[in-house]
Amino acid sequence: MFLRLLFLVIGVSLSLQLQAKKLISHTLIHHYTENELEGMWKENKISQWIVPINNGIKMYEIIYTTSWHDGSEIKASGLLFVPDNFAKKELPQMIYHHGTRTLRKTALHIKGENAISAGFAADGYLVIMPDYIGLGKGDKFHLYQNSESEATASIDMLLAIEQLNKKIGIKTHKQLFLTGYSQGGHACMATHKKLQNEYANRFTITASSPMSGAYDMSGVQATVMVKPYPEPVYLPYLLIGINEVYNITDDYSKLFRAPYDSLVPILYNGEYNMDEINTFLPEIPADVVHPDLLEEYKNNPDFKFNAALKENDLMDWKPESPTQLCYCNADRIVLYENALVAQQKMKENGSTSVKLRRVGKKFGHVECALFASIYTKMWFNSFRKGSKKGRRGPILKRWGIAFQKMRM
Repeated sequence: MFLRLLFLVIGVSLSLQLQAKKLISHTLIHHYTENELEGMWKENKISQWIVPINNGIKMYEIIYTTSWHDGSEIKASGLLFVPDNFAKKELPQMIYHHGTRTLRKTALHIKGENAISAGFAADGYLVIMPDYIGLGKGDKFHLYQNSESEATASIDMLLAIEQLNKKIGIKTHKQLFLTGYSQGGHACMATHKKLQNEYANRFTITASSPMSGAYDMSGVQATVMVKPYPEPVYLPYLLIGINEVYNITDDYSKLFRAPYDSLVPILYNGEYNMDEINTFLPEIPADVVHPDLLEEYKNNPDFKFNAALKENDLMDWKPESPTQLCYCNADRIVLYENALVAQQKMKENGSTSVKLRRVGKKFGHVECALFASIYTKMWFNSFRKGSKKGRRGPILKRWGIAFQKMRM
């Protein structure tokens, strides 16, 4: 009798815990018919043979509750892409984790990474696209490359969408896919790890495809700080978030050297895009950092910044679900070695489910995104067709893609 009561209390507690992360609102942004999507595909020269359109989609803006790093409840937002045929069959769910954004405002149209999500939704995937904490219409500010924050925002949106599905009659089956590009690759891996470790009784990950993510922040990716780098915007963004969570200093003049100690709070207020911010920053990212902090980073392995980087690495664990790490060799933004060292470490930890997927030898970070997404979709599609470990996709399509890559 006592044990039954104990299990009941635990079950109720867990149920209340999950329900605490709740849907606040859902707003229909636009209903894209099949004809509209076909026009967009044609305008952007997207082949329906490669990225088919099997249904129209509705794009919703979602507001929900999640947690700040101190555990307090806050609002977050994201987009949901719903296939038109949701009443006729059960849909697979997919979380798409977007890349780095410094603009707070979310784009409410089908361009950029929204178009990647739309490409999946047009083929029957229910696509969940969190803004992360501090972006979109959420509270607070963004904690860049913070794995716990990324995963929490993503999983809480997944829980909120469960509530919405019941409310508007969307039926889903047990297939859950995870992917994302750049910062989204890191966020995808963080979500995968947290789902596996903390939500295994609630969700089963069908397959995960992190793309071009910085999984080795304290090692491979840290090397870009001290040499000329195309995107100096990343380091101050990272330091702002790390300082908030790990409390390195309460004085920006000890974090950044002048004049960046005064510039950084203005540049990262959510109103400027990455290109605009880059124009104010030095070519070598570390040149914005206060010399004392930089010296501490180089010489003290126990320094808070070093510890924070290591804590947000996402290599030293053992994925159980099929996992594909996509990368491009010529990527100078997120170095491709991140994928290699992550796969090797996971293999050493005993994982047999992680494999590498080289997308291209000559593609940089931007060019890599489209083809990585196409390869990911073909891989995911194979699970929808019954594969247990995943297949690369139809050979004719792969030849067609290879031909297109040769023309670029």
